Amino acid sequence: MAARGAGAAGRAHEAHRRADGHGRQRCRSEENCGGIHTGSLRAGLERRGEHQYIDYRWAAGDPARLQDHAAELGRFGLDAIFVQGTPATTALRRAAPATPLVFVNVTDPITTGLVSSLAHPGGNITGFTNYEFSMGGKWLEILKEMSPGVSRVAVIFNPDNPVMPQNVRSIEAAAPILGIQVLARPARNAQEFEQAITGFASELNGGMLVLLDFLTLAHRELIIGLATRHQLPTGYGLRVFATSGGLFSYGVDPVDLFRRAATYVDRILKGAKPADLPVQQPNKFELVINLKTAKALGFEVPPTLLAIADEVIE
Repeated sequence: MAARGAGAAGRAHEAHRRADGHGRQRCRSEENCGGIHTGSLRAGLERRGEHQYIDYRWAAGDPARLQDHAAELGRFGLDAIFVQGTPATTALRRAAPATPLVFVNVTDPITTGLVSSLAHPGGNITGFTNYEFSMGGKWLEILKEMSPGVSRVAVIFNPDNPVMPQNVRSIEAAAPILGIQVLARPARNAQEFEQAITGFASELNGGMLVLLDFLTLAHRELIIGLATRHQLPTGYGLRVFATSGGLFSYGVDPVDLFRRAATYVDRILKGAKPADLPVQQPNKFELVINLKTAKALGFEVPPTLLAIADEVIE
């Protein structure tokens, strides 16, 4: 989460935060809160001449910590709050009902009740979604191209995230034409991730897709390590998974998303109402392939796939 205060209120908020010693986990820098992604938000505001105070909160996949951070931010008289993901946006909607919220990386803000419609959000929330139905099929197609023998795909996801069933359904809908059986494998913590992946790996011709959410992001090193150990070709929804050793990622370009979000934060700080700013859907996607991981797993990535990749890690 990134919160922005202005004027004397913002300065008082900054001083309070620096003095707070309650042991809550905060990001020590932009790198720990998403690196270039949060940096692109800050840069976008600076280009618009905004003098801002930005603070960061990172729950590290801990639901209790997320609620704690949301409650803390709700107590401050902020001009706007920028937030990532459905769970954090939902928590802040309850904790800061009067504060304008701009979200990114929310899959389905209508079904989850965050907005009334994409064109007319209503209330104090708007932002940028990170998913469209066709992405499920694209993940399977890339996985099949990389490992043609794959016939069973485990979908690893956080069952407490209300948008995950829709994501799983989109993958299931695309599976029959590719001759793939999809197996849902929910997990809520490190132990369950290990059990789900290790149990699935015992059968032949398997591959995995890991759905993006704050929980899988926080446990990405464990998940990637298990996929590598069991030699499972695995796809992810965000570039950081591929740069951390995952086989490939396909999803929205987060830098583009954060830059676009900066325009909404800027407009709200200048008087616009979230209710009047339509929720925008993704329009830029990126495919990142980790060739080093592919070679280690014994997969030969087709030249046609390498040719369309936005980034190849060697």
